[in-house]
Order: sequence, then structure tokens, then C-alpha cells
Amino acid sequence: MSARHVVLATDFGDGAHFMATWAASMGELHYLAIAPSPPQASDIADPQLRALWQLPMPGMHRIVLDGGRVTLDLMVGTVQAMLPQIVARVHAFHLPAAVGEQPPARTLARALASLAAPGATLQAQAPDEALVWALTAAGFSCKVAAATRDHAVPDIEARFASGRPQPPALPEPVRRAIVIGAGVAGSAACHRLCARGWEVTLIERHDGPAQEASGNHAGIFMPLLSKDDNIPTRLTRTAYLFALREWQRMGGVGQVFRGASCGVLQLARDANHARVQREVVEQGGYPPEFVRWLDAPAASALLGSATPHGGWLFGQGGWARPSSLCQAMLDACGERLHRVFHAEALTLAHVDGEWQVRAADGALLAQAPTLILANGTGATRLAQAAELPLSALRGQVTHLAAERVPPQSLVVCREAYVTPPSDGVVCAGATYGTDDERALRASCQQENLTRLAEILDGVRVDDAPLAGRVGFRCAAPDRLPLAGALPDYASAGRLEQLSDVPRHPGLYCLLGYASRGIIWAPLMAELLVSQLEGTPLPVEATLAEAIDPGRFLLKQRRRSQ
Repeated sequence: MSARHVVLATDFGDGAHFMATWAASMGELHYLAIAPSPPQASDIADPQLRALWQLPMPGMHRIVLDGGRVTLDLMVGTVQAMLPQIVARVHAFHLPAAVGEQPPARTLARALASLAAPGATLQAQAPDEALVWALTAAGFSCKVAAATRDHAVPDIEARFASGRPQPPALPEPVRRAIVIGAGVAGSAACHRLCARGWEVTLIERHDGPAQEASGNHAGIFMPLLSKDDNIPTRLTRTAYLFALREWQRMGGVGQVFRGASCGVLQLARDANHARVQREVVEQGGYPPEFVRWLDAPAASALLGSATPHGGWLFGQGGWARPSSLCQAMLDACGERLHRVFHAEALTLAHVDGEWQVRAADGALLAQAPTLILANGTGATRLAQAAELPLSALRGQVTHLAAERVPPQSLVVCREAYVTPPSDGVVCAGATYGTDDERALRASCQQENLTRLAEILDGVRVDDAPLAGRVGFRCAAPDRLPLAGALPDYASAGRLEQLSDVPRHPGLYCLLGYASRGIIWAPLMAELLVSQLEGTPLPVEATLAEAIDPGRFLLKQRRRSQ
């Protein structure tokens, strides 16, 4: 389906094979590489790659290079752990001489065959006889090269020629799409689609972007840590690091959009939580650029006020103004983006292979083969998404005059957060509620101010005038986003796995970002565009399944079967 040439290397090594493949590539290149021990940034020769180089963190990390022509997916982990997590159709395999822990030959060969596109080639350096037999059994036609003085064991070249039925190739998509919603989810979708050459129509019921939850004065970007490195932690880490790289490619936080990579200090709640925080950092082996544990004296010195328990310091974290970020992403779309503001989509109809979006008066707002819902809980007002279990969580942020709060150079949070001043305003918040009141409430402001006093010792601003903003977060029951093809509830029968879930053709969603929209939006948009174009996914298979919009329908049917 995609014209991209996809290469998989089972060991990135020092990156020499990647650099050689990049140099020889005439078209678009997608290079997947497993890296049990990735090199340090200082060891990378190419300045473009070095500037975007990934910290040695576990999981899958996408690095976009050469104006989007080259994509490197670096998978930090063992071959046995990472191969089953790849979702891709590979055209060429590179197996350097085995170093370190390797899966059994039969397991490796079957995994490679499951990823191979028809006619895929394979080169292996110094394979053992068991691997040659296993590759042959898995459908590869192997040719053993003559031994040379450089190799005690001959190399092999192979081609995938299995007679077993292969999944049908997806047709090349018609690159026209509609996106409903101009918050961070929709703006990121437009940004990635237009970057890949799509023509996009953006429909927004307000008169401009970022008028709902994305309209806050400041949003925080920081990762999530846990002792068991669970799915929310892994997803948020991958999204956070991808967002940092994407913003750098755009021109930098504080340059092309308002914000600052000033650092985030997440204070421990109590002595037990401080112990857990310290253990998570010690056991995780995280690079100090990603997170450091600060004891109480160090945290107090950084804050300039006493704090009893210390906390995590995320040095690359910070704050961003969501509306400014949305505008920057939309501006980057250029002439490929057509904006339709002050128009609410009320009905969707799939007619002759295209989605028609109509307003309340029946007027046709847009028509395209692909439609993406990125309008938060507003999506549930559309018939096709009405059964998605999404809820709106009310959040009130308090705005304080900067001179009323001791100056802070970084974001500080515990149960709540406080930002450095921007345009003379410090943001403190935010509350969580389930009602739909849009007006500011004094009780919610007092809740924010009480938590602020707990974060910054001695701060007393109870007499501050009522000021701030109310927004409504779109959240799913498991607090994970929904990114992918929209399930067709009406057509669902007996379901055993996600692949059984029926889908509306050409209808997708990017929803449920809750309080993490700033960092989730770039990766979720990248994931969706990868699904649309049939290119390798930027996340592990386990994570893609965890955020599949069909997961709730599957759970519902499993309980009732």
C-alpha cells in the first residue's frame, strides 16, 4: 500500500547500517531497529540524527528525519521482547552477527516471516545452521554465500517466498480527510496528515481553534512513572518523548509556540510516597535528563521554600499554551488545510464510499473518504459515536497576578500544579468535577488556593479575586485515549478479540485525552496516520491494542457472551 521502503535490523549497533541505508535510499525510507544497548548521542556522527537522538529508555521511539522522508523507529529492548511488538510489513531484513541474548532460531524465523511483505529480502551475517533451516521452514528461500577471510562462517541472502496465504494488501488511500474539532487532538491530526500530503478540511463549531479544554492559559507536559512500568506509564513516556522531538522539529518550545521547557518538580505527598518515588528512580535506571530524585533539602533549595519530602524533577518537562501550539500546528499545514469555523457537524452519512458531514440546516459542510472525530465528548452527539463511554470532567483553573506568588522558574505540582508566570499570570489548578457548570465557582477557586498553599510553603492568597477558566476534559473509563478506527456497535455480533470488532469504513477517532492532551496529541496523530497509510506503527502492539477505540465494545460483549 505504501511506497515507503521498510527495513528491519535486529541490532542497531553503532548505526552504521542505518546511515548507509539512508545514504543509498532514493525514496522514502522507514527503518526499524532493535537496540539492546543504544549508543549515546555523543557517539552519533550525523548532526541531524544526534540532535533528535533518543535517550536510552525502554520501548519504541520514532525519530523523523530529512523533512519526513526518513523515519527511524528505535526499539530499546531484546530481540525476543521487541519483535512481537512490531506492527509492520517489512521489505528488507538485516540480521547482523548475533550479539547478546537471542531468541531460538525457530522463534526468530517465524517472527520475521510474520512481518515479511511478499518478496521481502533478508541478509544475515554469520548465521548458524539452525537459523538457516528455520528460515527455510518459515518460507524464506536461502542462498549461502561463499566464506571469506572476513567471516569464519558464510553469510546468507534470502527471499521470502512462502506459499501460505498472506494478508491482502490494503489499497492506497485517497488522501482527502475531514477532521472535526480544532483542539490539540484535531490540530495535531491536521498537522501530521498535511505533512504526509493529505488534503484536509477542518470543521470547528467555534470561531477559531482551541476554544474548549485546549483554551487554557497553560498546560503541563511531563511523563508518568510507576513501579511496575504499566501501560499508562509506557504510553505516556513514549508520547512525551515523541512530543519533545516533534516540537524540536517544529522549531522549539517557546519559539514557534508559547511555553517553556523549564522543568517540572513533582513533590511527594508524604514520607511513604517519597520512598516510592526514590525507589522508582533507582530501580528504573532512568537517565538523569529524564528524571532525577531530589531529597527534601535539594527540592527545598530548588523551590526557595521548605518542602518536607522531596520529589521527582523532570528536567525536560514544562508548560505550553495549548492555543498557541494548536495555531502553530495548523499554520504548518499550509494550503493543504481548508478551515471551516463556526460550523457544527450534526449528522454524518456514508454515501458511495465517502463521508458527508452536514450542519443542522442540512447544508453539506464537507465530504471525503476519511473522517476523523477529534471533538471530545461532542463526538457522542453523533450517531456513529453515541455509544462510546466518554465523560466530561469539569476542571477549573485559577489565575493569579504574578506578584502575589513567590517567583518560580519551573512548574511545581503535587495534588495540583502551579506554573511560572506568563503574561503576568500564574496558573494554579485544576479541579475535577462531573457537573456541567461553565461559570467560575468560588468554592473551586478556594480548593485550588488551598492546594497551592500546600505546594508552596507560606503562600496565602485566599483574598485573590475570582479569576480563571473552566474547561471540560474528555475522559474514557480507563483514562487512556481512543485512537483508531471507530467501532460499529450496531453491527457487532460475537466478539473474541479486537480484530473481530466491526468498524465504520473510513471513520476514525482521536478522543479521551483527559489531562494529557498536549503530550498525547502528537503521537496519537502519528499512530492514526500510520494506520491510514499502512506504514509501521509508532507504538508497540500492546499499546496500540490498549488504546483501540473498539476495546470497550469487546469488553462489553465478552461479559455478555
